[in-house]
Amino acid sequence: MELRHLRTFQAVVRHRTVTDAAVALGLAPSSVSQQIRTLEGALGVDLFVRGPKGMEPTAAGQRLREWARLLLDQVEQATLDVRAERPRLRLGALETLAGSHVPHVLARLAERRPDVDVEVHSDRARAGLLADLVEHRLDAALLLDSGDELGGLGFPAPAEPLTFVDLDPVPLVLVAAPTHPLAARAALTPADLRHERLLVNVPECSFWMAGERILGGGPERVKAGGVPVMRAWAEHGLGISLLPRFAVADSLRAGTLVPLDLPLPDLSLRLVWRADRERLPGLRDVLYAAARP
Repeated sequence: MELRHLRTFQAVVRHRTVTDAAVALGLAPSSVSQQIRTLEGALGVDLFVRGPKGMEPTAAGQRLREWARLLLDQVEQATLDVRAERPRLRLGALETLAGSHVPHVLARLAERRPDVDVEVHSDRARAGLLADLVEHRLDAALLLDSGDELGGLGFPAPAEPLTFVDLDPVPLVLVAAPTHPLAARAALTPADLRHERLLVNVPECSFWMAGERILGGGPERVKAGGVPVMRAWAEHGLGISLLPRFAVADSLRAGTLVPLDLPLPDLSLRLVWRADRERLPGLRDVLYAAARP
């Protein structure tokens, strides 16, 4: 096996077609096809079958997928080590956290491991971050979750061996306009919200999931948009919204929103990575340097 063949194999697995893989690699489709045939010939097995979604890995292809990730990771780490280059951490984060929490994590890491370079990639979708972790395009990712297991908030966790550490609590607050009838009520319960309009984003949103766990199905869900839209609609009296306190702190200080008196659990800022990548030299130390309070 040659490394270039493994990289081409990975591209076909990721993009599902020879043509798309060729575009991603900057090669001719015929070159991609030839490299896959050469790899299959060297191994003596078929690596792909053509399915309804494009090129699907066979059972042998699935096994090679894991080996390719491991081998190419080791080559990358060996290259950095031999060249005496600085360690690099590829960190992903939800866009919601990119401005509020990522700078604190970077400062913590810079203080404890000044020898490490960090590349930050933000994504609107948690699924994209988890897929990048699984495919080794990221070393670690920051997301919001709760509970003792990954996905405790309500999202499906990948089957791959992922592990995590919780960094900081992320307080939630249920907000409304100052003129809202519930603004003057004390000791609210979820039952008091049964007939309210709850401003939400999409079911994949962390705060939608938190609302499902905390408030149940009582309030009417009104799809507004992302955090800035939910905040703005709440300020205009179009409903109530469950949001992270950091996202509405300015509005609370200005008095354009008020917190409703409902006890809420915190979410967790969670650093997630592949457990099997801890074998890479120094990665575990870097991750825990970012995590240590």
